[in-house]
Amino acid sequence: MDSLLLGSFLPSPSPLSFGERIWRGNTFRKACSATASSCWLQVPRSRTLNILHKYSLEYYLKNGSHTLSFYQRSDRTYLVNATSDHHLEADPGTYDSKNPWNSVKNAVDAFYRFSRPHTVIGTALSIVSVSLLAVEKLSDFNPMFFAGLLEAVVAALMMNIYIVGLNQLYDIEIDKVNKPYLPLASGEYSVGTGVTIVTSFLVMSFWLGWVVHSWPLFWALFISFILGTAYSVNLPLLRWKKSAVVAAMCILAVRAVIVQLAFFLHMQTHVYGRPAVFSRPLIFATAFMSFFSVVIALFKDIPDMDGDKVFGIRTFTVRLGQKRVFWACISLLQMAYAVAFAVGLISPCLWSKVVTVMGHAVLASILWARAKSIDLSSKAAITSFYMFVWKLFYAEYLLIPLVR
Repeated sequence: MDSLLLGSFLPSPSPLSFGERIWRGNTFRKACSATASSCWLQVPRSRTLNILHKYSLEYYLKNGSHTLSFYQRSDRTYLVNATSDHHLEADPGTYDSKNPWNSVKNAVDAFYRFSRPHTVIGTALSIVSVSLLAVEKLSDFNPMFFAGLLEAVVAALMMNIYIVGLNQLYDIEIDKVNKPYLPLASGEYSVGTGVTIVTSFLVMSFWLGWVVHSWPLFWALFISFILGTAYSVNLPLLRWKKSAVVAAMCILAVRAVIVQLAFFLHMQTHVYGRPAVFSRPLIFATAFMSFFSVVIALFKDIPDMDGDKVFGIRTFTVRLGQKRVFWACISLLQMAYAVAFAVGLISPCLWSKVVTVMGHAVLASILWARAKSIDLSSKAAITSFYMFVWKLFYAEYLLIPLVR
């Protein structure tokens, strides 16, 4: 669940001409034999694939019975997944698997992709931002504040990894179409490895939440666990991601309500020992993030339409089409920015008024300018825009502590 707890691509070269260069190259010809139906071929960036760029990007080439896909790994070696009547092996010397440094880099890179870093950043930033709303004076920045903040962030990030990892375990076949660069979909992680990781992080998250003795923190973790599990697990009455409305409600409940209220109360009541008070900035943050959470829930399915359609996931994008959902998301965000603009105007604090009004006006302008220039026929462009939406999400959490 990519965004429950909770990058950009440039226009791609022609898949046909690019694939022909790989197919006709010496590296590909030397690697072929007639012994298996699929394998991985490693091709160094300097030899053939330097036209590709950072972040995951796949190209498909159909040449007879052959299908190729490409993406980049952190060791700057591109992997080619070939499914054909021929067996492929790595060209000698292209990669030294015995090099311990390469093994460490590959392990870190695989876990980085498995953890879905944009959700990790969003979770950490949101907790820090909401925790700052509990600060009333400079003396509140004491060791208790930083200890309580660290407890909340670490426990939530471990739960985040459980949720996104569980989603990948139940979406392996879908991800082979939508996100072939993920470790389970690419075969870098076995199912057993994935189960071990998500189980370990779930146990550690609950353990930390329990030993801290903060009921707001524990309930935030528990509710996130329930919703994240129900979202992904393919059991009767579960697998809520199949329903577009229920899936959106899950994300909204966690991102807009639990993160704002539970982590604020963790700082307010557990760390500072103050009575629970729902301040004006907290109410604003909850309302604004309700809009944003709906947008993330809708937008995440736009670049995944092909795989969702094949596997019967009836998202709003599958039902209504990419263009309608895209512009619905833009409209919701612009409405949210308009509300934030109005909140800034009525603020009694001058510096908060200036920052809130100017900040949201700038973000709304950037959003509109970029939305008008997007090519909705390009999956790479849509995926890039989805990452841009997450950047707007991060920017909002930088502004929220300044709302007064």
